[in-house]
Amino acid sequence: MTARVFAFLLWDGVAASLAYWGLRWLAPPTGVPPQAGTVSLGRAAQGDLRKLLAAPAQAGAVAAEPSAAAALSGRLRLLGVVAPRQPADGGGLALLSLDGKPPRAVRAGAAVDGNLVLLSITQRSVEIGPASGPATVRLDLPALPAPATGTLAAAPGLTDPAER
Repeated sequence: MTARVFAFLLWDGVAASLAYWGLRWLAPPTGVPPQAGTVSLGRAAQGDLRKLLAAPAQAGAVAAEPSAAAALSGRLRLLGVVAPRQPADGGGLALLSLDGKPPRAVRAGAAVDGNLVLLSITQRSVEIGPASGPATVRLDLPALPAPATGTLAAAPGLTDPAER
């Protein structure tokens, strides 16, 4: 009797498997959605080649106005930084809020406001200035608050082992 039940369960599994794969084979394939695009590796290396091929900017090339820098630093607020491991690596992201608007992530080298770009990112600060000149504004992250410290009160009913 056990052999019959085992054989029935085995052939039941075979029939279920054949039905599943038969229906999968006979079903029409699903179409590609109209908004899907093709992926090409031809344009994999994208970026600003002027930064790669141009000479470094001269320190005195563009004189920045102190009043414009003060006005810009009043409009901008640095909320967070994702800096590269090594400063020479470049890259990184900064979370900036301009004129009290919702913050947005800005990559190093991307435009912040008008012709001003995010020039460099460090662990706790960013420098912003014109693309072909020195930094006009340096924003630092606010200092972290002091850690909460204190002592725990003794739980009621427990005694100090030294008192025993």
